[in-house]
Amino acid sequence: EMYGPYLNLDGKKVKTFLFAFIDDCSRVITYAKFLTTEKFSAVQQVLSEAILRRGIPKLLYVDNGKVYHSDNLHFACASLGITLIHTKPYDAASKGKIERFYLTVRKRFLPLLTDEDLSSLDKLNQRFFSWLEKDYHRKVHSSLKMTPLDKYMSQISQVKTYDDPEKLKMLFLKRAQRKVRHDGTISVNSKLYQVPPVYIGKKVKIRFDPETYDNIYLYENGKCITKAEPVIMADNAHAKRGNPISFAKMTEGGSKNV
Repeated sequence: EMYGPYLNLDGKKVKTFLFAFIDDCSRVITYAKFLTTEKFSAVQQVLSEAILRRGIPKLLYVDNGKVYHSDNLHFACASLGITLIHTKPYDAASKGKIERFYLTVRKRFLPLLTDEDLSSLDKLNQRFFSWLEKDYHRKVHSSLKMTPLDKYMSQISQVKTYDDPEKLKMLFLKRAQRKVRHDGTISVNSKLYQVPPVYIGKKVKIRFDPETYDNIYLYENGKCITKAEPVIMADNAHAKRGNPISFAKMTEGGSKNV
């Protein structure tokens, strides 16, 4: 990623980072966005949009940074049939095309920004998206002798599309295993979650967002079967636990090996 401009939010300076993925052949930016975090969630968000908008790449060439070595990324790429390759440490030349794009951003986009553009992350990205589509993608590239967008569109028949954002989101979740306790619960991030009684005493495979822990999903044979419900400790001793939520519809018609 590239260090972006500072935002001025209520008098406070907030650092931004530009995450981008580039199509090696056409130089089209499959997706890029300024964010205020360098965590894996930023990589997930931008890569997911790139896949939904421009298709599944055969090969994903990424930096050697920690977030790009995440198990979540490895599992997601494997599930999508993407070959994941990391650059060698200190090998700047291997990232030439994306680095040239970042240089273009510094020279042709950043000088255009006004105080108003830097007053919020949304305004910064709105200005960036507009510049990307109207300027970068539509200017003739010196090596291609055509615009990046025209080059990409000339090979559109070879693009493998993916149009299910919910299934894609599930592929990026962290994977783990837990043993179900005698009371039908599992522990994740020091919190208890209820699972169906049939799994008591057994080990179950789960997936979840490691940054928010908002939802804990149970998987069996590669399919999401239910969502584990958080246990409210104050009521746990006396409350009757309801039926678990079924997620069978989420996998209907889709791949069974996610």
